[in-house]
Amino acid sequence: MDKESIEELLENKYSELITWLENQPDEKWTEGPDGKWTTGQQALHLLQSIKPLNNALSLPMFVLRYKFGKANRPIREYDTIVNRYHERLEESKGRTFKGSQNMKIPSLADKHYILNRLQTENKKLQYKTKKISDKNLDNLILPHPLMGKMPIRELIMWTAYHVDHHLSTLKNKYS
Repeated sequence: MDKESIEELLENKYSELITWLENQPDEKWTEGPDGKWTTGQQALHLLQSIKPLNNALSLPMFVLRYKFGKANRPIREYDTIVNRYHERLEESKGRTFKGSQNMKIPSLADKHYILNRLQTENKKLQYKTKKISDKNLDNLILPHPLMGKMPIRELIMWTAYHVDHHLSTLKNKYS
C-alpha cells in the first residue's frame, strides 16, 4: 500500500470513529458491556496506541535503526496484517498489554479532550507518513506489544485497522 493510500485509510478510519463517538448520547461514554471497557476507555485505548507511534516517528531515523534494527522480510499486505493481528489476539486469550492495563474510566468531561487528541494524533501520523521515505517505511522496524517487531509501513497500516477493529466492536456491542 503506498503512502497516499495509507494516509487516506487513516483519515477515513479516524473520521468514521470520531463521527460515531460524537453522535453517541453522552451517557454512553461511561458505559460498556459487563466486564468490558466503557466507550470512553475504548477511545482512550486508541489514543494510547497512536501516541507512542507518533513519538517514535519524531525521533531521527538513525536512532530507530540503531535501537530497533532493520526489517529482514518483505512488507506484508494490509489483509495479511489484519489476519495476523486476529491470530495474535486469539493466542493472547484476551490479555491486556501494559499501556491499557487498569485503565481509568474517562469522565464525560474528558470526552471532548480525547476526541480532539485522537484527531490531532491522526493528523500527525498522516503528516509523518508523508515525510518518511519509502525506504525507511519499509526497512525500519518498531516493536508492537502483540505483533512483535514490524516495519513502520505495516505498523501504520495496523494502526488504521486497529481503529476499525475497535469501531466495529463499539458499533456491534455498544449501540
